[in-house]
Amino acid sequence: MTKRRLPRPSELKQILRPKPVVLNPTDRRLAGAHTIADLRTLARKRTPRAPFDYTDGAAELEDSLRRARQVFRSIEFHPNVLRGVSDVDTSKEILGKRSELPFAFAPTGFTRMMNHEGERAVARVAQRNGIPFSLSTMGTTSIEDAAEAAPQARKWFQLYVWNDHGAGEDLMNRAWESGYDTLLLTVDTPVAGARMRDVRNGLTIPPALTLKTFVDGAMHPSWWFNLLTTEPLTFASLSHFDGTVAELLNQLFDPTLDFDDLDWVRATWPGKLVVKGIQNADDARDVVAHGADAVLLSNHGGRQLDRAPTPLELLPAALDAVGGEAEVWLDTGILSGGDIVAAIARGADAVLIGRAFLYGLMAGGERGVQRTVDILRTELVRTMQLLGVRTIGDLRPSHAVLP
Repeated sequence: MTKRRLPRPSELKQILRPKPVVLNPTDRRLAGAHTIADLRTLARKRTPRAPFDYTDGAAELEDSLRRARQVFRSIEFHPNVLRGVSDVDTSKEILGKRSELPFAFAPTGFTRMMNHEGERAVARVAQRNGIPFSLSTMGTTSIEDAAEAAPQARKWFQLYVWNDHGAGEDLMNRAWESGYDTLLLTVDTPVAGARMRDVRNGLTIPPALTLKTFVDGAMHPSWWFNLLTTEPLTFASLSHFDGTVAELLNQLFDPTLDFDDLDWVRATWPGKLVVKGIQNADDARDVVAHGADAVLLSNHGGRQLDRAPTPLELLPAALDAVGGEAEVWLDTGILSGGDIVAAIARGADAVLIGRAFLYGLMAGGERGVQRTVDILRTELVRTMQLLGVRTIGDLRPSHAVLP
C-alpha cells in the first residue's frame, strides 16, 4: 500500500508557477505560435477570406503548390554524429554579400492588403535580422518609401517587363538610385494563372464592400478599420487601377517577352541580375549565357502553371546546366527551417520565402514577420545540430536524400 503525505509549501511553490501575464494581445497571440502552420492558423482567423485566400491559394487545382510541399516532406535526413555542434553558423554569402540566414524575403504583391503595415514592416524585419528584402513591382509601398523604412537593409527589386519599356526603365532607375543592389526579373508570367480562389472570391483592388465582403468584414473589424484609417491601398509602382486582380495581371503581363527583353534589362540594370521563374535546365543555362548572375528556380508559388515542375526536384539538373557560372536559388513550398536546410544541402545557394512571412504579417504585423524569422531560425539551427553540421557550407546532398 502506497504511503501518502501532504506536500510541503516549498514543494508546491516549485510546481505552481503561473506563466507571466502578457498584456499586449498581439504578443500574447504570437507567443502561442511555434510553427509556420500556427501562424497560418492565426492569419486565417484575423484576415478576411479574400486576402487570406490570395496569399494561401494557387492556380487551378493547386497541384503545383501541393507537390512542392510534398517533395520537401519526402526528404529523408541522414545525420552525422559526434561532430560538436554547440556553435552553429547560419550565415551564407549570397551574390557576394553576407546574409545572416540562407534565405531572403521574396517579392509579394498587394502586401498591405494582408496587413496595413505592409512592405515597410517586412523591410524593417529584414534589416534587423541581416537578410535581404525584395520589393515587388506590384507592391503597395513605393520604392523610395520602402528604402526609407529600412535604410540599412539589403534591398532587391522585382520587375515585370511589359510593353512599355520606358516604365520599366524608370522603375529600374528609381530602384538603383534608392539603394537596391539586385534586380529580380520575373519571366514566368506571359499571362496570369487561373487562381480560382480569387475568381470565386471576386477579389478586387482596392477591396470592394459587397454584401459578401460586408458580412466577412463584420467578422474581421480590425482589418477593415486598419484598411480604412491608413493610407489608401494602391499599387505604388503603377498608375491607378480599379478592377479584379485577374484583369490587372492580364494588362500588366506581356506575352511577347523574349530573350531580347532580357538582353535589354541586362544592358539597363547596373547591379546584380536574377532571373526568376526558371522551370527547366535548358532555360537556366540560357539565361546565364545572357548575363544572369543567378537563376531562381520557381513555379511562382504554384500560382501560374498548375502541374509545373517542382523546384527542389529540378535543382540537380539546373546545377549541372549552369555549371557554377551563376548561383542557383529556389522557392515554393518552404514552410520550415528543415525545408531550408534540405534545399541548401541539395545544392541551392539560397532560398526565398513568401507565404511564410505573409502568414506572420497577417497574424501580427511587423511582430508577426519577426516571429516567422524566429521560428525559421530556431528550426534551422536545431536541424543543423541534429544533422551534425556546424556551418551552412558543411551541408551536403548526402544529408538530405530524396527517395
